[in-house]
Amino acid sequence: MAQLPYRLIDADNHYYEAPDCFTRHIEAKYRDATLNATKNDRDEWDVHLGGKPWHYMDVKFEKTNKPGSMIEILHQKGDVNWADSYSRENMLAGFQDNDARLALMDEQGVEAAILLPTLAVVVEQTIVDEADLTHASLRAFNRWLEDDWGYAYQNRIFAVPLLSLLDVDQACEELDRVLALGARMVHLRPGPQSGRSPADPCFDSFWARLNEAKIPLALHLSDSGYNAMMSIHWGEAPAPPVREQSAFQWAFSHGDRPVMETIGSMIYNNLFTRFPDLRAVSIENGSGWVEYLLTTLDKKKGMARYGPWPHGRFQGRASDVFRRHFSLTPYPEDDVPRLIEFVGADRVLFGSDYPHPEGTKRPIDFAELLTTSDEAETRQIMRGNAARLLDLDA
Repeated sequence: MAQLPYRLIDADNHYYEAPDCFTRHIEAKYRDATLNATKNDRDEWDVHLGGKPWHYMDVKFEKTNKPGSMIEILHQKGDVNWADSYSRENMLAGFQDNDARLALMDEQGVEAAILLPTLAVVVEQTIVDEADLTHASLRAFNRWLEDDWGYAYQNRIFAVPLLSLLDVDQACEELDRVLALGARMVHLRPGPQSGRSPADPCFDSFWARLNEAKIPLALHLSDSGYNAMMSIHWGEAPAPPVREQSAFQWAFSHGDRPVMETIGSMIYNNLFTRFPDLRAVSIENGSGWVEYLLTTLDKKKGMARYGPWPHGRFQGRASDVFRRHFSLTPYPEDDVPRLIEFVGADRVLFGSDYPHPEGTKRPIDFAELLTTSDEAETRQIMRGNAARLLDLDA
């Protein structure tokens, strides 16, 4: 596709972390327990977390796959090792340096981008039972993020700090800190927080701050712990490396279920009545689940008429609450025209997942999915909706 007559705003971009992203600023007492990466004598990275070897995913500090290459890799015949597609040549400077990334964005016709981690969004589950270590690790990571990327670098690169609600006081302290430094979005991993719904009133001090700041929440695909919580009861492994998950685990533990249950819990627990200015964005969770979820939420609200509503029964349809407060980025393989028809074009964000292999080869390639959208609607999705979230056109 030729360049569009305006610059794009990409709601799902990524960087590849540095080996010291968790250790550069870690407090001394957590130095050995947070995520550590060291080179061995085979010129490979040994990674430890919680004082134990960590193998959830391959770290990509020096090598990676080409952007948008997953389909090509999966279609190769024979016994294919995913890591065989990694090379140093694929690791462009713009994947690890903010000024080089701006130059790459200029080449791609991208005005601004929301940047999220590759590695850091899958770290929390391993240390979820250690609240102080989790918060210390995320604080250290956010400080690395401030060093290397910035929360609003040149008002074009919007890197998203990572937060957790394991300890609400520590969560609020870090939220206050990153907001003061100009964060335009903050992240929580989908799933329960400390054994509770994230919408439990015990977390209201956190939500009150976000509501007042009018800064959106990102719910990005993460390791939400559903293998350990759920799949073990079906005879599955509790903590397999991501590329070694079974088909059952890919289908029912990774992706759709955590984000569906998180959104449903936030709506059913009346979070948006208490905090009407909250906005949330589902990023890299796809959209194949959206119509099923919203239809089910509407139906089951009626079925629960005589059940408990401990935080108040919200007014209207759950699907309308979703359409007021949530936006999302569909996958390239999703039925994007149907999504637009169902939730409205104002809820759909262009997200390329660049430079990950699961995304598009170029950010602009996403526009090819908008087969039924006219020029105005295409501009809204490729630029306008994200500009509104980031307050870029104010």
